[in-house]
Amino acid sequence: MTGVGSMSDLDSLGVVDVVVIGAGVVGAALARELALFPMRVILVDAADDVGDGTSKANTAILHTGFDATPGTLEATLVRRGYELLSSYAAQAGIAVEPVGALLVAWNDEQLAALPALADKARANSYTRTRLVAPAELYAREPNLGPGALGALEVPDESIICPWSTPLAFATEAVAGGVTLLLRTTVVGVRPVRPAAGAAREGVAHVVQTDRGHLRTRWVVNAAGLASDEVDRMLGHDGFTVTPRRGELVVFDKLARSLVSHILLPVPTARGKGVLVAPTVFGNVLLGPTADDVDDKTDTASSAAGLAFLIDSGRRIMPALLDEEVTAVYAGLRAATEHGDYQITCHDDQQYVCVGGIRSTGLTASLAIAEHVVGLMSAAGLELGDRRAPVVPKMPTIGEASLRPYQDAALIAADPTYGSLICHCERVSRGEVRDALSAPLPATTAGGLSRRTRALNGRCQGFFCGAAVRSMIDAAVIEAR
Repeated sequence: MTGVGSMSDLDSLGVVDVVVIGAGVVGAALARELALFPMRVILVDAADDVGDGTSKANTAILHTGFDATPGTLEATLVRRGYELLSSYAAQAGIAVEPVGALLVAWNDEQLAALPALADKARANSYTRTRLVAPAELYAREPNLGPGALGALEVPDESIICPWSTPLAFATEAVAGGVTLLLRTTVVGVRPVRPAAGAAREGVAHVVQTDRGHLRTRWVVNAAGLASDEVDRMLGHDGFTVTPRRGELVVFDKLARSLVSHILLPVPTARGKGVLVAPTVFGNVLLGPTADDVDDKTDTASSAAGLAFLIDSGRRIMPALLDEEVTAVYAGLRAATEHGDYQITCHDDQQYVCVGGIRSTGLTASLAIAEHVVGLMSAAGLELGDRRAPVVPKMPTIGEASLRPYQDAALIAADPTYGSLICHCERVSRGEVRDALSAPLPATTAGGLSRRTRALNGRCQGFFCGAAVRSMIDAAVIEAR
């Protein structure tokens, strides 16, 4: 069986080649890569949609990797991932805008650090940085707060849609034969000891879930915030995930004209700091914070966090604080005690841990998948011949593209694309219908929002909420 699994007895699936735990952007990319080979793969996640954890709440930047630590695996995979995802997004219709970034120096110490950041970029094979004097900086960003001493330009940093990306990977994976099991929590992994003389290709693991057992030759742990817990299920203790909460403020579309680039601070050891950035949806982001928390489900915003962001925003771009706030949200990053990705192939166990994937994981996702499948092949997994990918076409939800409500030919062929259900985000009934009947359909309001932008606008669903939820309910009933 392929697609969204609904069986209560998973034993009927038999022995598969690979179980990937975690359907975030990295797990979905891994499933997509494995689907390009003739093998049976299961992608499993406790959530009710792909990309429903860390992947849905980030700053949505396609990174060049200019400021990664040279020589790390993260630096290598971000650089390769930038190339792969840029190409893939163009094919899939994932919204990307190459707006470029400016690292703004606000004091003499930060200004003195800019040449070293340019050197770091060159060590990461990125050679297009450029120092920008204050006069040029304010000419290009006239709404920047007073007192900036200069900047480092990184022209190839881009903004990207973080929701369409894992959805595209998972859609392609399912079309390629991957079984997607949502609402399925992994509670244990039990090794199977082969009998003396038995072939290495036999069952190596029983993955225990709250819906039954999965039998597989290989396990790939892409569980994000829970990756350390899954790693311990397999007898390892190499890292601990400490959730790092990042709170962000989303400003209304009327603020979009205030900023032209991604405005970055000079980075610190804890992260890239507070930025101001446009989004592909036409809003402006301010954030994130970086607070370590104990609870891996703690995505609540805090008064202290929002106050910190407002103070930071007032320094970076005072005019932004005069604009309406559309929403606030928080995401959790899988921070560990290590300064690099924790990707390890345990050949003897037929197990790969893909842990400690931080905010750069969106950019690096396809490269991580490529790297992990290479490790598995080197460890003895027979892949077979790789087929050419068939990249799906994603819904058009970026403001830089022709949206359905603007497409006269599309509306003439199907008037539902001209009938708006969400006026804030200009989402048509045709788009909602398509999202509810897609190969990986939306089954919740959150899932529909990520596929169409409905409910994400200025009124936060006050106007369209009842009509949208009525369409969701009708689709769920029809699917039963």
